Amino acid sequence: MNKEIILMLHPTFGVLAMLAAVWLFVEVVNVNTVNGVNLQNQQRIKFSSMTVAILIWLSYIIGGYWYVQFYAPDKAIIKAGPWPFAHSFFMETKEHLFFVLLLIATYLPIVVAGKQWIAERSARTLLLTLAALVVLLGLAMEGSGAIVGLGVKMGLLEK
Repeated sequence: MNKEIILMLHPTFGVLAMLAAVWLFVEVVNVNTVNGVNLQNQQRIKFSSMTVAILIWLSYIIGGYWYVQFYAPDKAIIKAGPWPFAHSFFMETKEHLFFVLLLIATYLPIVVAGKQWIAERSARTLLLTLAALVVLLGLAMEGSGAIVGLGVKMGLLEK
């Protein structure tokens, strides 16, 4: 597979995971607790939580593969260029913060598998918080990736 395709799949799966997290958030907000839970809503919550987890894992696996196989030359360009902070701060932060995102996304379907989120407001609040964190951390990952890409570009333009 072409390395550019691999590079583009990583943020694509990340953005799709953020969209699925927004979907999950909206579904949890719209749970009908007065007249009982709508079975379709419950199924969509299960599906969207699993979708978030799968997409984040795909982003992690593909991004990790690209990092190990192809990032070394880009890292050298960034560190030698005018924006070394693109690697030393943004890529390093992204590398470590992503594990939190991975854990949160993995935890979503586990919370949904338990039935307490249906009856307990605190469990629904947990789901809403986790879904919002996926979106916020995902946006931070996207922004950091853009700065790393610009770090490579700035390094190449300087030469």
